[in-house]
Amino acid sequence: MRIYGSHIDTEAAREALLSLFGPSVSSPFIPDSVVVFPGFADVHVHFREPGFSYKETIATGSAAAAHGGYTAVCTMPNLDPVPDSLDHLRVQLDVIRRDAVTDVLPFGALTVGERGETPADLAAMAPWVAGFSDDGRGVQTAAMMRTVMLEAKRLGKVISAHCEDEALRAGGYIHDGAYAKAHGHAGICSESEWGPIRRDLALARETGCAYHVDHVSTKESVELIRRAKADGVDVTCETAPHYLLLDESVLQEDGRFKMNPPLRAPEDREALLEGLKDGTIDMIVTDHAPHSADEKAKGLKGSMMGVVGLETAFPLLYTGLVKTGVIPLEKLLDLLTVNPRRRFGLPVRADDFCVWDLQETYTIDPADFLSKGKSTPFAGVTVNGRCLLTVRGGNVIYKQTNLKTEE
Repeated sequence: MRIYGSHIDTEAAREALLSLFGPSVSSPFIPDSVVVFPGFADVHVHFREPGFSYKETIATGSAAAAHGGYTAVCTMPNLDPVPDSLDHLRVQLDVIRRDAVTDVLPFGALTVGERGETPADLAAMAPWVAGFSDDGRGVQTAAMMRTVMLEAKRLGKVISAHCEDEALRAGGYIHDGAYAKAHGHAGICSESEWGPIRRDLALARETGCAYHVDHVSTKESVELIRRAKADGVDVTCETAPHYLLLDESVLQEDGRFKMNPPLRAPEDREALLEGLKDGTIDMIVTDHAPHSADEKAKGLKGSMMGVVGLETAFPLLYTGLVKTGVIPLEKLLDLLTVNPRRRFGLPVRADDFCVWDLQETYTIDPADFLSKGKSTPFAGVTVNGRCLLTVRGGNVIYKQTNLKTEE
């Protein structure tokens, strides 16, 4: 057994392992493949409550997070009511206090109703949120983005920006690439993402706002952020496992391949991998976005955008990036634990950790998910790494049954 993370309470980890393998079991009987990691943190998830609980709830979403080794998540504000005031935010906070098994820190909206017309009450919400975002919709005007950046700067909060020019999207729903052209689908051009990023980076330089770019998917976005970092702009960014491991070449006429932004071209995926390796990309999120089975059963054109990912992220990344030599395990852990917690001020505890068996091999089956959402482009993929236990604040929040032991 190996413990990654010098801050982890080794005695608490030992007690957790005894709870897994039995108090009479000595360490030689714990498989060598069993490791202890700090609890993962995902700063971009959708738990759909309040407003859309048929898709996901705080209870089911946080249970899914614990199943994936996460002890902290940040929820996006495309809810009903939108958390654009303290009164609206309290609706969500009350459910979190009642039902969450992980730390759940919400984002407050940037604008009222996420409509981009009037700034939300950022000051009232600031003590209770991880930052501010209009995720699901991009802020369409530079004037409004400048206004909310100045207020976020004053409050010492990060803006987490969904960058999408709705005029350039023009009804598209998959990448404007080879697959769209070959199959007659409406495409989303890459500029609809990198154009707003270019605008916002100039505004972040002007205002001094702490600026974070959501779900980066294009090669141009990576290069713009790389240059801005070199120029001293206070910018970080994220991407997701599906953009690192898949591209438009895997598309099928199936809603489980539809998300926003879409799977891009192979050269975009390669640029994202380079951005991981050189530090341009700071963290990996899941953009966990559950929908009902009916909403995802209408093909590429008719299905809702979004896939789930909390329960598959680490095994997919470990199998696809670490075991293949793209990045070392320690780098992956920084992307999943250290960097998101540092940027968004998430708690770091000695008794927050997860236990994994890195050698266990299995096939991803959505029927095993604790999330209400079952739509993933990785269904049927074979991976290494199973979460055995997740502990938050010294309390077990997930425990795998039917363990394999050596005697």
